[in-house]
Amino acid sequence: MSEPTIMNFGCRLNAFESEVMRGHAHAAGLDDCVIVNTCAVTGEAVRQAAQAIRRLRRDRPTARIIVTGCAAQTEPGRFADMAEVDHVVGNADKLKAETFSGLALPDSARVLVNDIMSVQETAPQLIDGFGTRSRAFVQVQNGCDHRCTFCIIPYGRGPSRSVPAGEVVEQVRRLTAAGYAEVVLTGVDITSYGADLPGSPALGRLVQQVLKHVPELRRLRLSSIDQVEADPELMRAIADEPRLMPHLHISLQAGDDMILKRMKRRHLRADAIRFCEDARRLRPDIVFGADLIAGFPTETEAMFEQSLDIVEACGLTWLHVFPFSPRTGTPAARMPQVPRAIAKERAARLRAKGEAMVARHLDRECGRTVEVVVESDGIGRTPHFAEVEIGATTTVGKLALARVTGHDGRRLQGEVRP
Repeated sequence: MSEPTIMNFGCRLNAFESEVMRGHAHAAGLDDCVIVNTCAVTGEAVRQAAQAIRRLRRDRPTARIIVTGCAAQTEPGRFADMAEVDHVVGNADKLKAETFSGLALPDSARVLVNDIMSVQETAPQLIDGFGTRSRAFVQVQNGCDHRCTFCIIPYGRGPSRSVPAGEVVEQVRRLTAAGYAEVVLTGVDITSYGADLPGSPALGRLVQQVLKHVPELRRLRLSSIDQVEADPELMRAIADEPRLMPHLHISLQAGDDMILKRMKRRHLRADAIRFCEDARRLRPDIVFGADLIAGFPTETEAMFEQSLDIVEACGLTWLHVFPFSPRTGTPAARMPQVPRAIAKERAARLRAKGEAMVARHLDRECGRTVEVVVESDGIGRTPHFAEVEIGATTTVGKLALARVTGHDGRRLQGEVRP
């Protein structure tokens, strides 16, 4: 049976929302459409989306192309000016069933982009699965109230708003019943969860409620968190809940205090180091990932060295590195810029450091028996987020025990235990 095609860019939240849109478009009879769910986190991400749309039109000349996501919200005119695009839909409307039923009509609007800053709540979206994916994402929060100087995302996502805990629990329960062994709680700024709900329940309370009320869920994982907002109940869950995976991806961005201040971050270098030390004391085997920006405006070589050094100071393993890319409309775009070539060279050094940290982690895993969730034929993923070549045909989405026999610097090799 045919169904809408999704071209997804960007974050885990986009992956979740793409599945919601797939269902709405199919229900509206738009099975011939291609939904391009864009990202706006960097100028390069927007450029890549536009390039993909042009290529898509050449490959699918009769398909209806619907462009949505953060780049469509922040730069609707750019996509509306593309002859290849049939419709531009903003983030405020892309998850509504009525949007897609409207697009199915012959006189539907070509551009549907409204004021995202006026949105006051995030409606729960219930889906039953993710096709053949091994893990499912559940949206618990959307939007952001912070104003980091480099970031355009608040203008694409709107203010922070949370999904009530009962709705989150129901979605996790449905996905677990559908066979998913691992669920990821995701959002734009999930550690701000609950501030807009009655009683202001924090993320840690939500984690505990999910684990309590869905005892059949085997593995719960968190997407990127802002470590400075980690609440006491979340720290207790890290210590006491073995089903909460020992892997946290933190929104770090830099290791130098002056750069952090110019980014308008809410933490300093010492705060990040202390958080990692505290979390590791509570859960000695925990592994950290982090976002880091190289070549932020005014960054000197000495300032960059602080970012390079914080990888060791925090014991980071999985790095997500960006060379700074100015976004029009943000304060950082008006600051004195670091030459692009220098930013790219620093990003390469950070990535090399990350590769060394990954190899060190994989060394430690050798000889151990680990539980993996099978992501594809012969590939699984550990609780610490490392990939494992298991060399066996095991059902995607199922859990298996594997003995780690070695690694190639990027991925573990292992054998499934009978």
